[in-house]
Amino acid sequence: MARKFRSSGERRRIISHDFHGRVSRREDLKIRGAQDREAFWFGLGTFGVVGWSVVIPTLVGVALGVWIDRTWPGRFSWTLMLLIGGVMLGCVNAWYWVKKIGIRGEK
Repeated sequence: MARKFRSSGERRRIISHDFHGRVSRREDLKIRGAQDREAFWFGLGTFGVVGWSVVIPTLVGVALGVWIDRTWPGRFSWTLMLLIGGVMLGCVNAWYWVKKIGIRGEK
């Protein structure tokens, strides 16, 4: 088998093309990695906003219900009713935040 010898100019072009391809691939990987990290932190932040949007009204409802039950005892449990009301209000609040974040994220 005869081996084909290339001139130094051809070898430089091949090496240069190969080098540019490797650099381009690494750059693409870095860009994708940065975008994935941003998506991770964005998702984690959204998760936190949604969680606290539900937890705060629920805890306020429970605290208010416990206070009402201790102050004015009655047939019905205000703690349970305000717990359910707080969860419902929190879910509406979380829906609002998810919708708002989703609209801003699309721009």
